[in-house]
Amino acid sequence: MARVAEIGVFGGSGFYSLLDEVERVEVETPYGPPSAVPAVGELGGRRVAFIPRHGERHQFPPHAINYRANVWAMKELGVDWVLGPCASGSLQPHVRVGDFVVCDQYVDRTSARRDTFYDGPEAVHVSAADPFSPVLRGLLIEGCRALDVPVHDGGTVVVIQGPRFSTRAESRWFTSMGWEAINMTAYPEAHLARELELAYANVALITDYDVGLEGMEGLPPVTADEVVRTFALNNERVRELIRWVIPRIPAEPDPHCANALEGARL
Repeated sequence: MARVAEIGVFGGSGFYSLLDEVERVEVETPYGPPSAVPAVGELGGRRVAFIPRHGERHQFPPHAINYRANVWAMKELGVDWVLGPCASGSLQPHVRVGDFVVCDQYVDRTSARRDTFYDGPEAVHVSAADPFSPVLRGLLIEGCRALDVPVHDGGTVVVIQGPRFSTRAESRWFTSMGWEAINMTAYPEAHLARELELAYANVALITDYDVGLEGMEGLPPVTADEVVRTFALNNERVRELIRWVIPRIPAEPDPHCANALEGARL
């Protein structure tokens, strides 16, 4: 397929309204169809592809998303850069509802997700030591500060299987480890992008305090309604951030990500 986009976005369906002259581009992948037919359009003079990771009707819960098809579709469209905003809970009192966390690490607590493109017979071990694009991270942080969005420069997101939320014991454990955010979609999306040498950055949009935070025991446990309500309030801010970031993304690929496969094959 000829290149039709250079930047990709995974997120909620509200992003469609940002794109000009939108066209749907059907993409076949070896892993089945992506969550939705990619929408491709213009934003800030750049060609951008968008896929709602949960589907257009939010019909795919986190554990059932076809992450491999979604990321492969972005690569097939010609994308070099991917932004992955996602609703997240806070694990620390200083990470407040409404804050954005531009993560620099993740901890995978999912199970049985198809999280690699390299199932054999070739053995490929891609480093995940620094899983996110430093170029995109820098732009997201700069954009948040320019737009007066409260932002945390760095943080660890622990990714749970879902669709259930954490128990109090699990949440206390995650908090005691010093991790900042918790969600259900950052993995394997981030690592699959790295396996295809795409520059990827996650921004965690804090919608709630997870259960079990020290000194905040009076808060009720998080509910799906609360997440949806707070995420809707964050939606316009994340759209403004994406509007700010996309025109400033370099034309050349991020070398930290574009060379991810060097030395990875045995």
